[in-house]
Amino acid sequence: MTHQTLPTTPFSGQRPGTSGLRKKVTVFQQPHYLENFVQALFDVLHGNDQPATGLTLVLGGDGRFHNRSAVQTILRMAAARGYARVLVGQGGILSTPAVSAVIRRHGASGGIVLSASHNPGGPDGDFGIKYNSANGGPAPEKLTEAVYARTQTLQHIATSDSADIALDTLGPQRLEDTVVEVIDPVADHAALLRELFDFDAIRALFARGFRLRFDAMWAVGGPYAKAILEGELGAPAGTVVHAEPLEDFGGLHPDPNPAYADDLIAHLIGPDAPDMGAATDGDADRNMVLGRGFLVSPSDSLAVLAAHATQVPGYRAGLAGVARSMPTSTAVDRVAKALGMPCYETPTGWKFFGNLLDAGQVTLCGEESYGTGSSHVREKDGLWAVLFWLNLVAVTGQSVEDLVRGLWREHGRCVYSRHDYDGIATEQAHTLMAELRAQLPTLAGQTFDGHGLSPGRPKTDSAPSGGSEPRAAGSVGAMTIAWADDFAYTDPVDGSLSQQQGVRVVLEDSSRVVFRLSGTGTEGATLRVYLERHEPDASRHDLPAQEALAPLIDLAQALARITHHTGMHTPTVIT
Repeated sequence: MTHQTLPTTPFSGQRPGTSGLRKKVTVFQQPHYLENFVQALFDVLHGNDQPATGLTLVLGGDGRFHNRSAVQTILRMAAARGYARVLVGQGGILSTPAVSAVIRRHGASGGIVLSASHNPGGPDGDFGIKYNSANGGPAPEKLTEAVYARTQTLQHIATSDSADIALDTLGPQRLEDTVVEVIDPVADHAALLRELFDFDAIRALFARGFRLRFDAMWAVGGPYAKAILEGELGAPAGTVVHAEPLEDFGGLHPDPNPAYADDLIAHLIGPDAPDMGAATDGDADRNMVLGRGFLVSPSDSLAVLAAHATQVPGYRAGLAGVARSMPTSTAVDRVAKALGMPCYETPTGWKFFGNLLDAGQVTLCGEESYGTGSSHVREKDGLWAVLFWLNLVAVTGQSVEDLVRGLWREHGRCVYSRHDYDGIATEQAHTLMAELRAQLPTLAGQTFDGHGLSPGRPKTDSAPSGGSEPRAAGSVGAMTIAWADDFAYTDPVDGSLSQQQGVRVVLEDSSRVVFRLSGTGTEGATLRVYLERHEPDASRHDLPAQEALAPLIDLAQALARITHHTGMHTPTVIT
């Protein structure tokens, strides 16, 4: 076995997005495409041509197509770089939260995650790579930008001519001077979860006949869920369905939301429905939770967990604070205010929670895109969220629906939806956002009557103070914009500034419309429109979300001229 130094030339477009570098599999299969990115990463981490002496690297992925091949490539490059040890999940598999747990429990210098998360897999699907730092969390922007800059100047890559590692055989192997240890992908993550939750209470819940349907969506969450739910907690065999990780996710889209988890939703309806449903995504960091015939929004899920956290062993001492991404609903803000604890609003991207968690300023955090997590790792964690819900149901005696309706009764319902417009030509998407930003200085005080915007009208005695005139759900009344901005975030820990994180338009009744471009796609651009309206009246809590939000949907179209810019009359996906 010998080192090899091979000449290479840069590839354009290797700038990591919100969750790493994601492209089509066929892009990653180009000669040296993956190698260039990994070489740039190692050069930034360790200095050009400097060895990673004495360091441990964690490596694994979600098992999608090209995962095993990519693992072997990275192992050879890690050996050439001089890593002392690489911990790799058996079969090349590690869920994203498990990577974080392994990094933290073994004191690794960092880890490489091979995943495109909830994006489709297979030969024609997507692939991705990202780096997690020594705290277990996604690399900060300053590191990913440095990696991108290095990819544009790269002239050589260093690798090894060694044979493949036996990925299915547990235990240590040697690749040149590097020890490659193939580890049980579940063990470290499971040990951590045992420390947080009352497994005895959950075990007793299942023993009483409680029924759960957990849909792993043919993705990496299956082995974790089967080992813990069925293996340790006594859930009946068959509780976890679609449990085997498949390279193409069975031809399905491994995204746990109403648009793609239709099989799970169908099973939660009807007289023989189980008590609870749950799903995780491609790399098992996202989650969806359902009650019997009752869908829980991710924003409400975060708020419920925060409201009841002290009933779970790992959080019995209370929460230091909570954090949410800016587009996520304000439900958790209302819980935090009632409990007298801080609530932080960050840009989208889990890396923004890392500093807050490391500094001990927050304990729970979450995003509207079906991700929740806590200080136990530095990633969102799908199985953790499901166990949290099971623990609450076990100790409170309330159903999933009871817990959510209790939140609504106490704090009002934050009616919420996200509309995605996928596959927009990148130039058109940026033109739409530029036009929105150009309007910002003039929006405050303007009113919308269902047809267009007009200058603000003076308030009258008949108009309720601090809000717009009452209107029936789905009807169009005059809505007045209180303020609008392009969200910028100054990190309270390190003072770093992140700008242009999404356009916010807030009405006088606290309703919100938010616009941003997603950074997780691989083709064109995705416009995401987030809609939120607070409803304190319990008699209106069961209104369908799209009906209750209809005036805001019309306002979003008027503000952004979505159809004009995209040619799309309806969203691709509504969640």
